[in-house]
Amino acid sequence: QVQMVEFGGGSVQAGDSLRLSCTASGLPFSMLGMGWFRQAPGKEREFVAAISWSGRNTYYTDSVKGRFTISRDNAKNTVYLQMNSLKPEDTAIYYCATSQGGSGPDVPYGYWGQGTQVTVSS
Repeated sequence: QVQMVEFGGGSVQAGDSLRLSCTASGLPFSMLGMGWFRQAPGKEREFVAAISWSGRNTYYTDSVKGRFTISRDNAKNTVYLQMNSLKPEDTAIYYCATSQGGSGPDVPYGYWGQGTQVTVSS
């Protein structure tokens, strides 16, 4: 059985911080690259960040560089997204996903979580 569960979303004001987490089960988590994506109302799904299986390589979309940090704890089968200096344009549903090979924004992703809502008010 494969399960991906995200936690940590909420409603905050601009400038605040949140940490999202995603825990996976039924997968060889420590062997897989992981990614975070988001989708805002009326917008297309957007790549946010990714991390290699070892945690040595990370990738970010330009709009979150310097504000967001992706990390992972393979012993806990969990990937995190630390979000600082949040802006209203960060408002979206955030999803974690497993890479089907390699890591980064341009590789295929397979299993997806249910999503967690992040709302940032000005």
